[in-house]
Amino acid sequence: MSTPQPPVAQQLAPTWQGAPGISYTSPIPVVRTHLGHAIASEWTKIKSVRSTIWTLGVFVVLVIGLGLLFSLIAAGTDANMEGDTPLPLGLFGLMIGSVCLITLGVLSTASEYGTGMIRTTMTACPSRGRVLAAKAIVFFALTFTVTLICSAFVSFAAVALLEGNGAATPTGEEWLKATVGVSLYLSLFGLMSLLMGSLIRHSAGAITIMLGVFLAPLVIAIFMFSESLRDVQQFLLEYSIPSQLSVFYGAALSESGPSGWDPLWIMLGLTTAAFVGAYALLEKRDV
Repeated sequence: MSTPQPPVAQQLAPTWQGAPGISYTSPIPVVRTHLGHAIASEWTKIKSVRSTIWTLGVFVVLVIGLGLLFSLIAAGTDANMEGDTPLPLGLFGLMIGSVCLITLGVLSTASEYGTGMIRTTMTACPSRGRVLAAKAIVFFALTFTVTLICSAFVSFAAVALLEGNGAATPTGEEWLKATVGVSLYLSLFGLMSLLMGSLIRHSAGAITIMLGVFLAPLVIAIFMFSESLRDVQQFLLEYSIPSQLSVFYGAALSESGPSGWDPLWIMLGLTTAAFVGAYALLEKRDV
C-alpha cells in the first residue's frame, strides 16, 4: 500500500516564513514620478518601433536626394542664377518629405489605440496630460533635429555647387529661415498630425485628414476658374501648407499673404489649438 502524500499546500509552504530577524529591502528606490519618466518611456517606444526608422529614413532620402538632384541639375545646365540664392532648391524634397512626418506623427499616437498598447501606457502613467505632453516633446525634438540636419546639409551643398553660376550668397536671415525656420514649421506640422492621431484614434483616418490639410487647399485653388471666387482662390493659395513653406525661402506668392516668420506663428497657433482639443478629449474619453 502506497504512503499517502501530504497536501500540496503543505509541501509548498516556505519554512522561513514568519521567522524572526528576516527582512527584505528592495534595491529599487521609490521616487515620485514626473514628466522626465514619461519622456524616457516615450523615447524608448519611438526609437524601438520600425515605423520610426522607415518614415524618417525615407524622409532623409527624399529631402537630401531631391535637394542634391535639383542642385546638380542646375549646376550641370549652367543655369543663370544671377541675384538669386540656391536655397529654394531644397524646398522640393521638404514638400514631399512632409508626408513622412505626417505618417510618423499619426502613428505615434493612433497606433497605440489600434494595438491596445494605450491601456498599458495609461496604467503605467495615469496622468493622461503627462503622457500627451511627453509624446509631443519627444516627437518634436526628434523631427526637428532630423529636419534641421537634412535642410542644413542640402542648403550648404546647393550653395557650394552653384557658387560658380552667379548665385547670390545667402544672408544670415535667409540661412536661418531655410534651416531653423523651416525645421520648426515642419516639426510643428508633424506634431499637429500626432495630435490628430490622438483626436481621431484611427491611423488611416488621421493620415487622410492631414494629407487633405496639406494638399486640398492648393488643389482646390488651382481648379477655381470663376472670377467670383478669385478672393477665395487667392486665400487658399496664400495659406496652403506648400505656399507657407515657400515663404521661408523668400518665394511668397503675393505681398498680401504671409511673409517673414508669419507661417511659423500660424502653425504654432493651429498646433496649440489642436493640443488643447486633444487634451480635453483625452481627459473625457475612455482609453
